[in-house]
Amino acid sequence: MTAPGRPAGAHPARHAAPAEDDHSVGELIGDVTRDLSTLMRQELALAQAELKQEAAKTGKAAGAFGGAGFAAWFVVLFLSLAAWAGLSNLMDPGWAALIVAVVWAVVAGVLFVTGRSTFRKVHPKPERTVDTLAQVPDALKGHRGDTP
Repeated sequence: MTAPGRPAGAHPARHAAPAEDDHSVGELIGDVTRDLSTLMRQELALAQAELKQEAAKTGKAAGAFGGAGFAAWFVVLFLSLAAWAGLSNLMDPGWAALIVAVVWAVVAGVLFVTGRSTFRKVHPKPERTVDTLAQVPDALKGHRGDTP
């Protein structure tokens, strides 16, 4: 006769023989540590490969921007020459060249002042990060940064 809830032919639970793969806790921790180390190395290698690909794309984009800037310089040069030639029909060519040069001097001055004022607003030191890092030792000791 079988016990209730147990299929016919089933035997009561017995202790299973220890499997050949039983390891000590230390061996299991060692395996986990080794696997984590391997995983981290693989993730780092993947990140490096992705960064190399992105750097290559960035280099190509920078080259395209450089070429565009070079072409734009030629556009500005030839537009300046065209303005000089056009003004030469109205006045002496020397005065026409001087007028074009003064216009470019004004443009350069405006760009310089704008760049200088923007540059003065740049703070190279990451203030919030420095403040946060200054609080880390106290946080590790159990103190909060806002309590005296």
